Amino acid sequence: MDEKLLFKLINAFGPSGLEINVRKIIEKEMKKYVDEIKTDKFGNLICHKQGKGKKLMLAAHMDEVGLIIREIKKDGKLKFSVVGGVETLTLIGEVVALVNDKEVICEGVITYKELQDDLEKDELPTTDELHIDTGLTKKELEKKKITIGTYAIPYNHARTLGNKKIIAGKALDDRLGCFILIELAKKLKKTKKEIYYVFTVQEEVGLIGAKTAVYKIDPEWGIAVDVTNTEDYEKEGIIKLGKGPTLSIMDEEMISNKCIDEHIKKIAKQKKIPLQLKVDNIGTTDATKIMLSKGGVPSTVIGVAIRNMHSTISIGHKHDIKQAINLLYHIIKNQPKKCFN
Repeated sequence: MDEKLLFKLINAFGPSGLEINVRKIIEKEMKKYVDEIKTDKFGNLICHKQGKGKKLMLAAHMDEVGLIIREIKKDGKLKFSVVGGVETLTLIGEVVALVNDKEVICEGVITYKELQDDLEKDELPTTDELHIDTGLTKKELEKKKITIGTYAIPYNHARTLGNKKIIAGKALDDRLGCFILIELAKKLKKTKKEIYYVFTVQEEVGLIGAKTAVYKIDPEWGIAVDVTNTEDYEKEGIIKLGKGPTLSIMDEEMISNKCIDEHIKKIAKQKKIPLQLKVDNIGTTDATKIMLSKGGVPSTVIGVAIRNMHSTISIGHKHDIKQAINLLYHIIKNQPKKCFN
């Protein structure tokens, strides 16, 4: 597993609407393994491996949750709105990078009145009560071209923890999925199957990129590759870190295709790949938009469980990433034949 590439993807700044830096990294890698690469009008990176058989769309989103400046106070305080779902608790005290599409402009710290002045703290603040302190005045911020609409991203570098098989960093959602697709494309370089590897934009704000990409591609079946939350705080939790990839049977907005799911379970059993089954009533993935395209597309979701999802730093396991790549490889090599009627 190319850990250097994985960490590079995680560390890249790519909030919803500003995925350009992530896209450049992926495009450089993917051009080695596919026949055609295009960036569509919306910013999705579509990588086509020409071949025969049912047209498969694999989707992983490039964007990450973040913040966007909505007001600059006279004293230089930066008020912000959240891009995607971020737990307010995890923002307090975080270092953030204010970025454009080329570089980090400057850094700041998220704080609020009671924390800043060491006052008594009776309750947690709302996101609206937080601000970013850069140490700069409004005029100095303007000179640096920090304006309403500038993005701010939590500045947590990718790393391994005490157990070197466990990784932590920002944007595991869904740079893990992007990495899995790149590694999969590497393994399938000589395949004769028809595959579209699609790296989508703006998933965190409404699955928007997938909706436009699937209409263009018109696939016959689809798999979204994304992360999901662990449930392993208690021993009896169902979804655990390090216990293999996940297969989402249902989420808030979709029930995955039963025929494809049964085929995946069969392949996992045959190849002795651990597989965790997930049923949830919150959240959804790009598979929802693939499934609902045109006349309907049989679709499902294969994922990797992470801890601290939708926070400023998440935790994942290398074993789960490797096994997700392995599972997808065998699914594509042994495609379901009875799921497309």
